[in-house]
Amino acid sequence: MATFSAADVKTLRDRLGAGMLDSKNALVEADGDIEKAIEILRVKGLKGVEKRSGRSTTAGLVTATADNGVATLIELASETDYVAKNDLFVSLASEVLDAVAAAGATDVASGNAAPLNDTTVQAHIDAQAALLGEKVELRAVVQVKGDDFAIYLHKTSKDLPPQVGVVLGYSGADADTARSVAQHIAVYDPKYTTRDEVPAQTVEHERQVLTDATRNEGKPEAALPKIVEGKLTGFYKDVVLVDQPYARDSKVATGKVLKDAGLTVSGFARIKVGA
Repeated sequence: MATFSAADVKTLRDRLGAGMLDSKNALVEADGDIEKAIEILRVKGLKGVEKRSGRSTTAGLVTATADNGVATLIELASETDYVAKNDLFVSLASEVLDAVAAAGATDVASGNAAPLNDTTVQAHIDAQAALLGEKVELRAVVQVKGDDFAIYLHKTSKDLPPQVGVVLGYSGADADTARSVAQHIAVYDPKYTTRDEVPAQTVEHERQVLTDATRNEGKPEAALPKIVEGKLTGFYKDVVLVDQPYARDSKVATGKVLKDAGLTVSGFARIKVGA
């Protein structure tokens, strides 16, 4: 009969994030040998990767890196927070990020195809998912270019890895303000840097919606254009970075903060786990 302790089961669970029953059964089959139990879980886990493909991944982490004028931000997703905070999962995210960045990947497809440990990112993730016992997937990859970068990774819970990640590409010397703006982006989630970046069809759709709503309020037809343009300014404040009230001082536009700091934004990206 296999001899192992509760501490052995805990060690196995801590290393892999595997379930209690799976860990016990693997130790029984391995006669208490932890390393052998890991291999047993790996083999069984690989068989279950396809079965888990339809499951939802609502947990995970975000991480980022920057080098030579390019920053890469990724989201590695898991099914539960229990796995998301596991050391094996956190280490896997670091490996995946390095491989994705080295390959210059700009989306999930090219990220999964990037080489890693004599195989691909996708194959490596599947192999580690077999040990973790959950569906794990590279869910987001974003690349930002710039002269310099502010990277902000926010923990929504002290017990979990970062859940919101922002990369801000910029030129200028005020790194502190750049980081503050990255934090602003984490909170206010702008979609564009300037109004010029908002697609014309998006603006026209919003203008039409506002026009119809204002007309239904009974406003005079002749006054509609001016009223709508005023309301459109509110729309820009919701989605355009430079128009948004600054997180640290709502009386000041973020664009003015950037200008006063001598910063020019080349681009930004924001990822929130599960969003």
